[in-house]
Amino acid sequence: MSQHKGLARIFQPPKSAMQSGRAKAQGWILVFEPAEAKALDPLTGWYGSGDMLGQVRLSFDTREQAVAYAQAQGIAYEVEAPPARGAMKPKVYAENFRFGRAENWSH
Repeated sequence: MSQHKGLARIFQPPKSAMQSGRAKAQGWILVFEPAEAKALDPLTGWYGSGDMLGQVRLSFDTREQAVAYAQAQGIAYEVEAPPARGAMKPKVYAENFRFGRAENWSH
């Protein structure tokens, strides 16, 4: 077994595009960069790799915890800045039917 730990990326996950909430966008994630390219298995036709660290995904509550873990394990890491999150403007359904609306609204 190789002792090479590779490069890790520490980031805060973005908000899901499928929901308006931010439930799974909290905390920080540590993932390893791929050490080798995926190759086609000629027998099955599936893509695979011998890189087992590509399956590791660690979650932390804070960036400091993720960095401390990487340093304690001797893992080279890069920290990505969290995605910019603007203020959410509440939307009102009644605005679709407001009198004097500038643009037409139809189905």
